Amino acid sequence: MALSDPELRAILERARTIAVVGLSDKPERDSNEVARYLIEQGYRIVPVNPQLTSVLGATSYPSVAAIPPDVAIDVVDVFRRSDQVPPIVDEAIARGVPVVWMQLGVRHAEAAAKARARGVTVLEDLCIMQQHRRLRIPPRPRP
Repeated sequence: MALSDPELRAILERARTIAVVGLSDKPERDSNEVARYLIEQGYRIVPVNPQLTSVLGATSYPSVAAIPPDVAIDVVDVFRRSDQVPPIVDEAIARGVPVVWMQLGVRHAEAAAKARARGVTVLEDLCIMQQHRRLRIPPRPRP
């Protein structure tokens, strides 16, 4: 289910905090490039990678469920293989995250259907950075 440009714009304008699942500490990896871009655009990034304690100056958590409950997550951005998506989606649903965004090449029909049935907006096989640039959303002011 593709969202319209106004719907994509609304998601990106409302979001403040994005959990990046599979965020790598290697600058040449897509996840790192996208997270750096999002930080430059004024978003707060919460890294999710069980192999790291921190990345890009932020504490890294082993899973979405491990992110402290007082941290409101607006979008879970998934940089994992498609077969690893279901538990990530389950954790996003349990936390009440309103948007699950699967990056280019990532899709899982069953997990997406489950999330949508619970009111979660799901995007599959779509790069958040590319969409942000395409829609020309201005950077948000830094606090």
